[in-house]
Amino acid sequence: MPKFKYVARDPAGKRVTQSVEAASRDEVVNTLKKDNLTVLSVAEDGAGGPAAAPAARPAGPGQEAPKSVWSMSLGGPAAPKVSGEMLVIFTRQFATMISAGIPVLECLNILQEQAEDPGFGRALAQIVDDVRGGSDLSQGLAKHPKCFERIYINMIKAGEASGQLDTILARLADYLESSEKLKREIKGAMTYPVVSLVMILGITIFLLVFIIPKFQDMFKSLGGELPLPTRFVLGLSKVMTVYWAQSLLIMAGAFVVIKWWKSTDSGGYQWDRLMLRLPVFGQLIQKVALSRFAKTFATLLRSGVPILGALEIVASTAGNRVVEEAVNNARESIRQGENLAKPLSESSVFPPMVVRMIAIGEKSGALEQLLEKISEFYDQQVEATVESLTSLIEPIMIGVMGVIVGGIVMAVFLPILKMQEMMRKK
Repeated sequence: MPKFKYVARDPAGKRVTQSVEAASRDEVVNTLKKDNLTVLSVAEDGAGGPAAAPAARPAGPGQEAPKSVWSMSLGGPAAPKVSGEMLVIFTRQFATMISAGIPVLECLNILQEQAEDPGFGRALAQIVDDVRGGSDLSQGLAKHPKCFERIYINMIKAGEASGQLDTILARLADYLESSEKLKREIKGAMTYPVVSLVMILGITIFLLVFIIPKFQDMFKSLGGELPLPTRFVLGLSKVMTVYWAQSLLIMAGAFVVIKWWKSTDSGGYQWDRLMLRLPVFGQLIQKVALSRFAKTFATLLRSGVPILGALEIVASTAGNRVVEEAVNNARESIRQGENLAKPLSESSVFPPMVVRMIAIGEKSGALEQLLEKISEFYDQQVEATVESLTSLIEPIMIGVMGVIVGGIVMAVFLPILKMQEMMRKK
């Protein structure tokens, strides 16, 4: 009977390497799964193969240690940022293969071979080398922060420690799919107003640059003082046609200053607070932040991440500094032995309903379930808000376009109407 060498991880997270006799490799995998072990690799002892690479021979005197073909071809330590949809597919396929009993190393080999993005494929090749060399999967993923965020790495680490990597990967895939769906809804809500705004600006610039200058000579021939709206439009036209270079320079400078101000702690905080107070989009931004907070927090807690570590990750992935401050205050409160709900109630972002549900979850020990309910509720709220915004923005943009174009037309015709009135009096 052939001998097989396997590498696995026990429920306590300890790495186990042994050789066993079995009729086939599948028999070894099934036996290890029955013993509640997470299979990393299985190969016929001494035969090598795709699931276990032969150990590299030590370099002799004056020789360099052999390098992986992948590590020589990378040209840099980190791969480009992977798209959210690609990461969802990767995670779902990874979870399916792990659930089917395929060892981690072989799963990574398969996923690396079918990776469509070259940068992501190179990153997976490095991870394969790291895992084959004895590193944990989470350690290999942590070397590629542009591909795998902190929440991803910490959940994988929790899955390795608990021996439930397949369950954690499935849960992580669900989380990523839900997050991607939320992003698509937000993009859908923003597409129409952005396109409409670009069209309005284009029409306005066209009128100011090509149409209004043709009326200047006629206005000069009329004599007298022009109406205020006409003088304002003529001034804008002059800025756009004569001082366009200076105007572009001022706008570029303003953009750089605002971007720098947003990058500072105080400026970024004030900007995020301003975003939450916007008349139309403020509520949508708040609901998205609450949904992301509840979904991420619930997913981390359910995956076995300690509450303090979970709150640290939630704060760093909040996407809004006002929410981040509130979560960090809650984390400090728990560190001092107090509850989670009180500091959240002092923030303007978390409504009373959310705070009370979290307080009930703390007291009853059902915090994960209540956080999931909060996330589901705000996901529905975001969807409803997006639909209402889509129907509301269209008439608003049409009205804005009418006001701008109508205002320019009125400014052009006011002197003509004034001249006709003077001629009637004469």
